[in-house]
Amino acid sequence: MPALSILDLVRITEGSDAGVALNNARDLARHAERLGYRRFWVAEHHNLASIASAATSVVIGHIAAGTSTIRVGAGGIMLPNHAPLIIAEQFGTLAHLFPGRIDLGLGRAPGTDQMTLRALRRAPESADYFPQDVLELQALLAPAEPDQAIRAIPGVGTQVPLWILGSSHFGAMVAAEFGLPYAFASHFAPQQLLPALEIYRSRFKPSAQLAAPHAMVGVNIVAADSDAEARRLWTTQQMSFTGLVRGRRGLSQPPIDDIESYWSPLEKQQVMQMMARSIVGAPDTVAAGIDALVAETGADELMIVSDIFDHDARCRSIELIAQCRDQQDRAEGRSAEAALARR
Repeated sequence: MPALSILDLVRITEGSDAGVALNNARDLARHAERLGYRRFWVAEHHNLASIASAATSVVIGHIAAGTSTIRVGAGGIMLPNHAPLIIAEQFGTLAHLFPGRIDLGLGRAPGTDQMTLRALRRAPESADYFPQDVLELQALLAPAEPDQAIRAIPGVGTQVPLWILGSSHFGAMVAAEFGLPYAFASHFAPQQLLPALEIYRSRFKPSAQLAAPHAMVGVNIVAADSDAEARRLWTTQQMSFTGLVRGRRGLSQPPIDDIESYWSPLEKQQVMQMMARSIVGAPDTVAAGIDALVAETGADELMIVSDIFDHDARCRSIELIAQCRDQQDRAEGRSAEAALARR
């Protein structure tokens, strides 16, 4: 099975606050580290009542300080919101504080609405310069040239690994052209997943960072001890997506017994289109869903979103997902041993 990683939304839930969300994220990362997950990422979002990761580099430092081996990073930084020099300084600082553990995923969306975009002082055309900004950031993180006048202190020479994130063909083309690993956001935009992966792999150019394509696939997975309980826990995320459709983005809500009474048929259709790649159920259901997704996409890595209201239930979810991985790895090991024995 491919490596498993986690994207945490650092959700602020009803009845709690941002401090609780940030400490829960660090606790979840510790749990993921013990379970053998490869990475733990958080994302840049602004002016969203239920997400506490706006100051993304600060949150990464908080999580990395509470863990010791798992890679921690941004999934991602919305680069057009920032000068590349600032991001190089921030992530260079993190790389010195936590050597060999920091990832920097880059997106070109604003991570917010148009009004907040203006508050960020972000020009509408900033996204047009995304490829140039990626190259500038990459150069600032590389060893300095002898005559280089502008240096990112302390980012220079850290060569923090860059990732390109995307939910369309554009990110796939950028990642392929620059020879960078690519993460597709199929946990909320699944429609272009397969075409984007094909573009990325077919156009990939080897680079100093990466010799061959490496594709990560984002997927919502909610695991519980029974299918029924998993479906109930999933209603929290379904309600969050319904809020996006309605243009109302409130705090994360506790699960409900009857999601059909919450949304209209049209809202259900829109939400389920965005969540079409989700895997929800008991361990056997989850294992079968993961196997099918990997077989279809050839993913090198899965970035799991397990968006559950209750923190203990979320920890249990990632534990059950890890058990699916371990069982699959043992089965693959037995198959390999049997194949060798037949030779």
